[in-house]
Amino acid sequence: MERENKITPQGRPAGHPYGFLMTDETYEITLEKFIYGGEAMGRLPASEGGKFGRAVFVPFALPGERVRIRLTFQKRGFARARLLEVLEDSPERIPPKCPHFGGCGHCAYQHIPYESQLRAKEEILRDQLIRIGKVKNPPVNEIIPSPEIWHYRNQMDFQLTDRRKQGISFPNILSITECHLPESTVNDFWTELEFGENDLFETISLRQDAANNLMLIIHSDNPETPEMTLETDLSVVHLTAGDAIVMGGDDHLVITLHNRPLRVSAASFSHPNTRVAEKMITHLLNTLPLTSDSTLIELFSGIGSFSAFLAPKVGRLVCIEESPAACEDFGINLDEFENVELYQAQAKDALPSLDFTPDILLADPPMGGLGRHTLDGILHLGAATLAYVSRDPSTLARDAARLIKGGYRLDEVTPFDVAPQTAQIDSISIFKKE
Repeated sequence: MERENKITPQGRPAGHPYGFLMTDETYEITLEKFIYGGEAMGRLPASEGGKFGRAVFVPFALPGERVRIRLTFQKRGFARARLLEVLEDSPERIPPKCPHFGGCGHCAYQHIPYESQLRAKEEILRDQLIRIGKVKNPPVNEIIPSPEIWHYRNQMDFQLTDRRKQGISFPNILSITECHLPESTVNDFWTELEFGENDLFETISLRQDAANNLMLIIHSDNPETPEMTLETDLSVVHLTAGDAIVMGGDDHLVITLHNRPLRVSAASFSHPNTRVAEKMITHLLNTLPLTSDSTLIELFSGIGSFSAFLAPKVGRLVCIEESPAACEDFGINLDEFENVELYQAQAKDALPSLDFTPDILLADPPMGGLGRHTLDGILHLGAATLAYVSRDPSTLARDAARLIKGGYRLDEVTPFDVAPQTAQIDSISIFKKE
């Protein structure tokens, strides 16, 4: 029976990457370089008397290609465009693996070999540090690749099609038939999901743990729990208004990092690429000056994915995390350590109350970065070594500029390819107090 409601990975609407109305203007240009976000940059023809035309950003195209484009959005200093036709291919262009590439909006680099993806991400990270962070000759190390470049994600987020809000229909959300990013258990299961019409929720997540157990997470602002018939063994949790309502199975899964089991609840963040998360842990253990006398503060500690491995290496570990669910998981995951303290609070609120100077400070903020008040607190503490785990090179560069101005030196930046085929660029930066 045909499904009434199909699902698609969350991303930009199909065929309309930026949600702005098309214009009738078309151009033929040659693209110059990749920029952050998965686009390639070129320049529109210069106006009379001008030396350079406006920068224009084009998705799903490659540097060196001659392309025909139609503008979708423009400002005084730049424009965005839709790729209409590739007139001269780059020698690097390859056929994408997924038939939905260019439509679903999640993958950005399926049209180039993996080695080229890695080099592009290195250069983008370096460019962001130079342009935004004002860092001369940024010390960017070679990117750490993902052991798996397909079927590496242990969690996928989906939104339902035929979505309506306040009477407005969104028909350009793509119904997909395949995806090559989820791990095997998630990938085998998601196509079997069927949803009838409902007004209770629009977004779901599927998460897989170390034993291939599955959890279906329903995200909704509506406190009413939807009715559901389960024909397979999985956990189902309804997340709404800060509450986690267990509809079936358990309220958590168990992931494994470096052979250590860690509990992760439905409302807690879990590293989507386990193998690369392990490489990040190893990098921190090898890079930070950890001793039995060290005091370490960890901001945004989550369920303790890093803390569990740092705790045995230091004398005192003070962790700060805002999420109640993550704090509960943390308490269970690190119950064995007597040298660990956990404070449930926002980092910006907790930092001013700390009355000691740590040897090391580790921050693992969300994509939005640290924020001004958290940066003020970090600079006030003045830890000798600062490790910054970033999921966004633009916010890393912004925060790096502030840290350098505040007396830190950027010693090294190591990018990690947590999300192959996509534009995401993760990294770990090490700062030293001057």
